[in-house]
Amino acid sequence: MSRARVARRIAAGAAYGGGGLGLVGAATVGVVLAEVQLAKRSVGSGGSSSPPVADGLYGDLGGEDLAAGGPLRLTLLGDSTAAGQGVHRARQTPGALLALGVAAIAERQVRLRNVALPGAQSDDLDRQVNLVLANSSAVPDVCVIMIGANDVTHRMPPTRSVRHLATAVRRLRTAGAEVVVGTCPDLGSIEPVYQPLRWLARRVSRQLAAAQTIGAVEQGARTVSLGDLLGPEFKANPRELFGPDNFHPSAEGYATAAMAVLPTVCASLGLWPAEEMRPDVSRNEGFLPVARAAAEAASEGGTEVTAAMPTGPRGPWALLKRRRRQRIPADAAVGVADAPVGEQALRKEVGVTRRKR
Repeated sequence: MSRARVARRIAAGAAYGGGGLGLVGAATVGVVLAEVQLAKRSVGSGGSSSPPVADGLYGDLGGEDLAAGGPLRLTLLGDSTAAGQGVHRARQTPGALLALGVAAIAERQVRLRNVALPGAQSDDLDRQVNLVLANSSAVPDVCVIMIGANDVTHRMPPTRSVRHLATAVRRLRTAGAEVVVGTCPDLGSIEPVYQPLRWLARRVSRQLAAAQTIGAVEQGARTVSLGDLLGPEFKANPRELFGPDNFHPSAEGYATAAMAVLPTVCASLGLWPAEEMRPDVSRNEGFLPVARAAAEAASEGGTEVTAAMPTGPRGPWALLKRRRRQRIPADAAVGVADAPVGEQALRKEVGVTRRKR
């Protein structure tokens, strides 16, 4: 069965209360148990006990007045990847990097809040959304959700996983927030994971990511595939892009991932150049049935999927965008204290020039 059909079945089961459709059989699970134990021995040691707190205000553009309209509100939800576990400085977390990037492009300050919980599975999103929406007068302008890895490692039924994600997206969209979902990363790229677990982890991760894409897009979110986003870089520089625990990204790894998500976050806020919103046929972008778009996105990191038409010959359609992958320069990974340097570097990297007033 194709990945698109499997993803559609999972999403349908999530939407209509289907049972726990499994991605792998019990016999397969038994075959890889020994490999799981080997991987556990080499993953998770040497990392920090908790991620740094990066909440705060970002966007000091050399003393310019950015107060018009007040700060944009950016909130991160999800698991340890969203929280930034594996790095030691707040400015190295994906939330801080995204806040800095949005502030540079919007020319407005950004207030960052991160409610992500290391170790969280998708069923924790309900609690996190409650925290986000507790103050109805401070609903975020945009929420970024990164979730799914722990659902795979703890064998949560994918229909249940997608159901929780879709519900979270629906609640946030109903409250008025834009939502960007970074789908399940490719666990087959983790260095200490060996065959056949590596193959199985990659297959399950991508199938869940495709199903997440369908569930999230149908509720009004945009998705970005984190899949094998860092795959080539991890293979070439595993020590550079993995953190000390051999599982979470390093500061450089988070910066690369943040740069892939940033265009989609900015597009959701209406900040990205109009020409970048149109499909580029030279990059095989275009309108596809949402299940096919989801399957293609899961196979290529950094691919964006956005709802396009509510229905078509084969169900809802979506716009698939293969954003140009760029990496945030080292001097762009900064926080409030040295933001001007980082913003200048980030502007140069993404090719966005300051708007004339």
